[in-house]
Parts: sequence; structure tokens; C-alpha cells
Amino acid sequence: MTKPVINVAEAETHSGGSGAHFAHSMTELSLPLGARQIGANVTRIPPGKAAFPFHHHHGNEEHFFILGGVGVLRLGKEVHEVKPQDYIVNLPGGPESAHQLINTGEEDLVFLAISTSIVPEVVGYPDSAKTGVRPASLDDDDFRFLMSDSAKNTRAYWDGEDGRKVEGIIAARRR
Repeated sequence: MTKPVINVAEAETHSGGSGAHFAHSMTELSLPLGARQIGANVTRIPPGKAAFPFHHHHGNEEHFFILGGVGVLRLGKEVHEVKPQDYIVNLPGGPESAHQLINTGEEDLVFLAISTSIVPEVVGYPDSAKTGVRPASLDDDDFRFLMSDSAKNTRAYWDGEDGRKVEGIIAARRR
């Protein structure tokens, strides 16, 4: 059995982000210990950045405990100041539950992030009008199916379903 304890200082950390507005480093805590249903990491956001785009989860719940630094939480149409010792709960839902932490201070905004690990997962991104689907495998964290929200409902459920395969199977069984 894997040792059920990990020290943040000894855990693997990776960095991410894109462009001038997004940057973070994450120290993974739960996966190295074999967790399957709950994810946990310590995330650091440098001053003047957000870790991730404004987003909402249709299936997963995320909790954040602010360890250091200051910033704001965008939640739906509201903005809330956050500081050390604040605990945040982000429930699954639609755009009204979209959230984003932004570092407005002079030092790193550091928080413990805990979430359910339900996959497949559907994530909406209201600022960029796109939706992402993460498959059932947690092995490839970078794999997502992303589509523009303008592509939603451009095809009906039955479009392209002409039934020839069904007819062929039925005909073959009747012979």
C-alpha cells in the first residue's frame, strides 16, 4: 500500500497558464496517494493573474481554503474579496455558478483546492462562450473536447441516422 501521507514541500509541482493574464503552479496532493473520488492540491497564483478561465462545472463541486495572499472570487455576476482563512464552496451548475480566483495583491495567492473527481465532466466557460468535456480517464489531464457554444444544438438528435445498418442487420437475421 502507498504511504497515506504526503508533505507539500516534497510533492510534485507543475506550472501552467497562458498569455498575460493566466498563470499558476499546482502541487498535487491526492493523486500521488491513490485518491480516486476526491482531488486536492495547493495552488499558487502570482500577483496580477488568474489561475484559470472563468468556468462552471456541471458535475463537480470545488472547495478552496485561502492559505495566503489576497484576491477576489468571481462568482456568477458577483465579485467577493478573499483573504487568508476564507473558505469557498463552488457548487456544480450553470453560468450562475461560474467561478474564478484572481490575485489582486502583491504576493502569491495560495489556496488548498479540494474537489470531487466526477468524470466525464462538462465545463462551461462563459467569458469565451465555449464548453469543454473531459473524458472518463484522469490519465491525460490535457485531453478535453472543446467546442464553441455557437455550435450547440446545430444538429438534431436524429440527424444523419438513416437506419441502413439497422435494416442490414434485420435482413441478415431473417435469411
